[in-house]
Amino acid sequence: MRRLLLAALAAAAFLSGAGPARADFPDRPIRLIVPYGPGGITDIAARILAPRLGEELGQQVVVDNRPGGAAMIGFNMAARAPADGYTLVLATTALAANPVLFRTVPYDARRDFTPVSLAGLVPMVLVVPKAAPTTTVRDFIAQARERGGQMSFGSAGNGSGNHLATEMFSHAAGIRALHVPYRGGGQVMTDLVAGRVNFVFAVLPTALPFIRDGQLRALATTGRERSGALPQVPTVAEAALPDFSLYEWLGLFGPANLPPAVLARLNEATIAALRHPETAGRLREIGVEAQGTSPGELATFLDQELGRWGELARHVHLEVVD
Repeated sequence: MRRLLLAALAAAAFLSGAGPARADFPDRPIRLIVPYGPGGITDIAARILAPRLGEELGQQVVVDNRPGGAAMIGFNMAARAPADGYTLVLATTALAANPVLFRTVPYDARRDFTPVSLAGLVPMVLVVPKAAPTTTVRDFIAQARERGGQMSFGSAGNGSGNHLATEMFSHAAGIRALHVPYRGGGQVMTDLVAGRVNFVFAVLPTALPFIRDGQLRALATTGRERSGALPQVPTVAEAALPDFSLYEWLGLFGPANLPPAVLARLNEATIAALRHPETAGRLREIGVEAQGTSPGELATFLDQELGRWGELARHVHLEVVD
């Protein structure tokens, strides 16, 4: 009888404290990997979200910048981390697009991650130099067709958001353009202002100062509705391509096989953080529309994004990198 009682007590102790799904999760700081360097929109959004998420969880959330390899270094670190909830990654559109841009990707976007919540959507804006002859999207498309692929666009690099947005727009509009990749977003905008490239699809926070100073002309935004920051600028859909909408996105993921109780806690805290008025307001100021979804909704969203970029790759010659 004594042996049975001891065995029962041991089993109860094991179940109550088994693995990372304990009721006291989290009991130490959480690492939030940002797969880009400091100062970009993903990093800024992470640093807005992290303190509020930490308050909701009762533990510090520490931002860890791991740039390089078109975000694949940071993604791979998150995928290989222990599935205990203490390592998360703020993923971007690159998670879905990299498989069509690179022959070798060291992780599987579906298999190696646990979706937690869609964090934000970031509309983009089509901008041209102030001296450009075009003032509408329709004129822009017509000029691009006339020039037969000679118009150039800048991007922060192969696989970057502005590269992918341009490829998607070009396919929808039936145009071709010459890709000029840079090593970062700052030089892209400098060269666009100087007229060294013809156009850029930029995230709103990057482009707004140049638009407001009159150095660049905004032709259209890519969201489903007009941007509150540029209410006078039409969307691509209303200006020329009725079904077109495109966002950069931010999603919170953990490694594959997060325990259900840990995932539920992280999801609940993330939604609360994103819906907090101060956090949502600060994200809105940098051009991010805060979201907050279930893990299943983010999984479905990721599937749609993977399908979208896979479909684009079947129709457009993308620059595949070894």
